[in-house]
This record gives sequence, structure tokens and C-alpha cells, in this order.
Amino acid sequence: MIAGVRKTQLEAAKSLGADQVVAIDNDDAMSAIAPVDVVANTVRGPTAGRLLAKVKPDGVFASVTGAPDNAKSFPAVRVVSFVSRQDANTLLHMAQAVSAGKLVIPIERKLPLKDAAAGHAAVEKGVNGKVLLLP
Repeated sequence: MIAGVRKTQLEAAKSLGADQVVAIDNDDAMSAIAPVDVVANTVRGPTAGRLLAKVKPDGVFASVTGAPDNAKSFPAVRVVSFVSRQDANTLLHMAQAVSAGKLVIPIERKLPLKDAAAGHAAVEKGVNGKVLLLP
């Protein structure tokens, strides 16, 4: 399994247990990725398109952000868009894992809800964790 993260997240991601960790915002690192059978995608834009290009013919590009703009250029790759639907049991399991320290959600900053625009701007620039909006 290859985990793709931003350059600033490489060290933290290495502890997640992936076979390889690659900076998706590093052109050389992206070019060095060998073709894969499946990509589980959570990003948009040019990065998603570059990841799609790494999928072998007859492979699958599964994405929560829809098909990349260049999807038609890869007719031998099956592009699957999906939406995750959480049920109460899954959410409870995740909350218990967070509480027990088994699931850590990196929070870059906490902002009051009235500063949501500043939070969105920070995310667009790139942050090393989540931006948490508080009431």
C-alpha cells in the first residue's frame, strides 16, 4: 500500500503502516510511483488526474471527489465515484477509537465558526491537519 500525502506530512504519515509514503505535491516523487492496480482517491484537480494516470489498464480509480477531468483519456481504467454513508454504529466505533487514542485526527487549528472563511482559506493554502470550527 502506498500512502500519498503532502511533503509537510511525510514524517507523520510514515507511522501509519503503509509500505511506501509519497509526497503527492512533489513532481519527482509522483513520477517515481510505479503503476498500481487501484487508487483510493480523496483529492481533486490536477493531483487526481496524475493519480489516475498511475492506474494500470483494467485497474480501478475509486474516488470520493468524482472522476478527474482526464478520465476519458484512460478508457481502460474503471473510474468509480462513491459516497461514504456512516451509520450510528460506525460513528460510535470511530468516536471510541478517538477517545482511546487509537485514532488520532491531527488538528492544525481551532477557529470560531464566525471565522469559517479564514479556515477555508487556510485549507486552500494547505495545512498539516484539520481546521476545526467551534461554535
